[in-house]
Amino acid sequence: MGSLISLPLSSHAKPVDVFGAAIDLERELKRTVRGEVRFDRGSRALYATDGSNYRQIPIGLVVPRDDEDVIAALAACRKYDAPVLPRGAGTSLAGQCCNVAVVFDFTKNMNNILEINPQQGFARVQPGVVLDSLRNQAELHKLTFAPDPSTHNRCTIGGMIGNNSCGTHSLLGGKTVDNVEALRIVLYDGSQLTVGATTEAELAGMSKAAGRASEIYAKLQLIRDQYAGQIRDRFPQIPRRVSGYNLDELLPESGFNVARALVGTEGTCAIVLEAKVKLIHSPQHRTLVGIGYEDAFVAADHVPEILEFQPIGLEGFEGSIVDGLTQKGAAHVDLLPAGRGILLVEFGADDSAASEVVAQKLLQRLNSASIPPTTRLYTKEEARHVWHLREAGPRAAAFAPGAVPEWEGWDDAAVAPEKLGGYLRDIRKLMDEYGYRGSFYGHFGHGCIHMRVSFDLQTEAGIRKYAEFIDHAADLVISYGGSLSGEHGDGQSRGALLPKMFGPELVRAFAEFKSIWDPGNKMNPHKVVNAYLPTENLRLGADYKPLQPTTHFAFSGDEGSLAKATLRCIGLGACRKQDGGAMCPSYMVTREEEHSTRGRAHLLFEMLQGEVIQGGWEDEHVKKSLDLCLSCKACKSECPANVDLATYRAEFLSHYYEKKSRPVHAHLFGRIDRWAGLASPFAGLVNFIGCRSVARLFVNKMLDLAPQRQLPQFAATNFKRWFRNGRLSKSVEFSKTRKPEVFLWVDTFNNYFHPETCRAALEVLEDAGFQVTTPQQHLCCGRPLYDFGMLDKAKEYLLRIMQSIGPKIAAGLPIVVLEPSCASVFRDELVNLFPDNATAKKLSSQTFLLSEFLQHHVAEYQPPTLKSKVVVQGHCHHKALMKMADEEALLRRMGADVNLLDSGCCGMAGAFGFERDKFDISQAIGERVLLPALRRQASETLIVADGFSCREQILQATGREALHLAEVLSLAMKHRNAAATPEDR
Repeated sequence: MGSLISLPLSSHAKPVDVFGAAIDLERELKRTVRGEVRFDRGSRALYATDGSNYRQIPIGLVVPRDDEDVIAALAACRKYDAPVLPRGAGTSLAGQCCNVAVVFDFTKNMNNILEINPQQGFARVQPGVVLDSLRNQAELHKLTFAPDPSTHNRCTIGGMIGNNSCGTHSLLGGKTVDNVEALRIVLYDGSQLTVGATTEAELAGMSKAAGRASEIYAKLQLIRDQYAGQIRDRFPQIPRRVSGYNLDELLPESGFNVARALVGTEGTCAIVLEAKVKLIHSPQHRTLVGIGYEDAFVAADHVPEILEFQPIGLEGFEGSIVDGLTQKGAAHVDLLPAGRGILLVEFGADDSAASEVVAQKLLQRLNSASIPPTTRLYTKEEARHVWHLREAGPRAAAFAPGAVPEWEGWDDAAVAPEKLGGYLRDIRKLMDEYGYRGSFYGHFGHGCIHMRVSFDLQTEAGIRKYAEFIDHAADLVISYGGSLSGEHGDGQSRGALLPKMFGPELVRAFAEFKSIWDPGNKMNPHKVVNAYLPTENLRLGADYKPLQPTTHFAFSGDEGSLAKATLRCIGLGACRKQDGGAMCPSYMVTREEEHSTRGRAHLLFEMLQGEVIQGGWEDEHVKKSLDLCLSCKACKSECPANVDLATYRAEFLSHYYEKKSRPVHAHLFGRIDRWAGLASPFAGLVNFIGCRSVARLFVNKMLDLAPQRQLPQFAATNFKRWFRNGRLSKSVEFSKTRKPEVFLWVDTFNNYFHPETCRAALEVLEDAGFQVTTPQQHLCCGRPLYDFGMLDKAKEYLLRIMQSIGPKIAAGLPIVVLEPSCASVFRDELVNLFPDNATAKKLSSQTFLLSEFLQHHVAEYQPPTLKSKVVVQGHCHHKALMKMADEEALLRRMGADVNLLDSGCCGMAGAFGFERDKFDISQAIGERVLLPALRRQASETLIVADGFSCREQILQATGREALHLAEVLSLAMKHRNAAATPEDR
């Protein structure tokens, strides 16, 4: 028996520095480019991978300001013969956005909408424009750019053109290729052209002219003439043929459209400087129907029937995805119809009644079947939640507790919709033969199926098995007349399989087409054409051997491994969104990859490889990236894979400072409970000194604080002293009434700075019928310690708490916490540091915010009435871990007119906003949504913010005083009691 052929090299087996002229090239780029040029190892590590299974270390990075920068950067690369890779949001799933090349990132600066022409129905945009930015502007004219992949809030138009993206509503307007009218491009050789549709007369005229453009068009005409028959015969006539180059756009019946021929070339031919794209009418009213069948195969069988009703969207997914979401406790899963094969059908019209009429007709047809499926007709609000489940759910479900790791690799094949049921049965049979698991989801209406499969990409046997499987899967989809890619492109995942689909002649035509534009093979080389094998450059690979350091946190959801935790980031880039939520606050204002959750996770991944990032726990590239992480925990809930950067950051900093001294301010803010306890008896003097200019200058310099900040003022009497001096005896008397007991956690910030919040909570809980007890000794959850990586000290704090109030915990007393960041310590960090400690688990499960407790654990509680407008700023930890539903519901029960802001992080984040070098970022985060929204509020509008940091940011930036929920409830109680008659009293 012959020996096996060696596997291609993984990314770990290839050298990091292979481009010999890198230093000279960097110097030339910095001399000629006005934008940013970065060749440091941190920047290279950030751009080494995309959303795929692949990893290649780039030569360097250019962030161009404008067209002139792009042209100058190309000239420098040409001078040193360096390959180039134009990149959008970096969410590609086939490896087309990583290469040993100079990466051009257009997202930071070249992101302008140049023109929207509603009369003629087009827009002109730069390549870095985010899709939703264009769609939002177009909607002002009741228009839209039809393709809308699930990454619509961060993917760029340039990236969509590169991939030929499609999305949910391709039924409405087709693929990107169908919506591009013209492109202004620059080639590697510096030539600039504007290309689009070309009449035969124009083509004849160009062939007689001189110059590079004439040469290109003449050669394109030769390709068309030579291969027209093959193109017509071998290109699948299905809605979602994305594989290969769009040579069919050169045919006479397609108008020799050179712009559209370049769509889907994945940066292998040209760089787009500007795109003219088609805008179509956007139906102003949408109606969504959910349908549940017995399995995905039956659901697929019914696609042709549903298409008769002309929906604008028809999506599907398997019940196993619902199972995963349920395991993770995802919200709104109950909205999905019962069944193991789910279809979502959307209708659109300019009249709400019209779209609902069609939806009702579909429901009537379905309900008349001998075995009718389950159905749901959604409200507008319900539809929003259901679409979120469809967009984020499949990948979120892949990270359910105990789930086997699943990866891209056969994620994008497409067949004719009428053949979908048969194809799904056969691909599942093939998966079963190989012992693979994976769930179907995707664009059922156009026969395009996505899946993440349990490929083993970490052993030689597993990688060989993966290669064999995709070879057979390719044969299968081709037997159905389908396409290897229906949306994600070929890149490296499928490039080497193209001969199977198109045959040797058309593959030769693809090579000739690329050579016309890029004869030196310098544009994203070895992707699509002459492609790397699918098993080469793997991000994992058989030689993936990351460091497995001992950690403070247990990482129990990742088998105790920080390395495995970093693998949660699969490059989706949800952290690069700008349109809402809290993730990722620093990225939202800097637009720097290193400040995204993805960028930080990738740097930690690279740190554990020790190849590009070689400084280990002391690496400054990683430290710099994490410096602007606000530890908001938004990524833990908003990232589909639940990447937990706040935990990773605390772990990193704990090791980073093992051999280094922490800055002085870390000791002040990290141990604020200690210093506040010492200062509180002298509150007046401390406040007086803090307000004096000379003293402030000294303190600011010593602690490196922003001079624009005011240190919070200590209360004259802290809550615990007030409670001991006068309130304790009343509480003892109250206890004789044998009311149920509740334990009020008195945190450092509310105790020393806002004792009125604690007093209000005490009144509210007693009014609700409880005997309230509080800690008698000094206890602090230690929340600020995590910001500085003081994890040994944090563990000491938590052990002290569990020992001190152990009897309360053992008795099952509810622990009501007022500060959301303290609640998050008990709900999150505590069990991650002490995963096997029974007391820790009980404390975590018995911890409630005030709103949670009143809403769910006080059955007879009737909140007092409050007829006021209320604007709510949710603390990041509150939104991430506990959610805001209870807070909002309780305020609405009071009768308040509630506006829960979608404002993200306030920007203060504990000590973050006080530090001199972070002040500008802190303010920019606050000014993004929150602070302008509050300045617009009338003076009588109540502002509710439970987080101490949020209240401080609001006060210092707007002059408005925000109230804690406890204070709002107490205020309403006082109004109620004042209005009561003597008899009522």
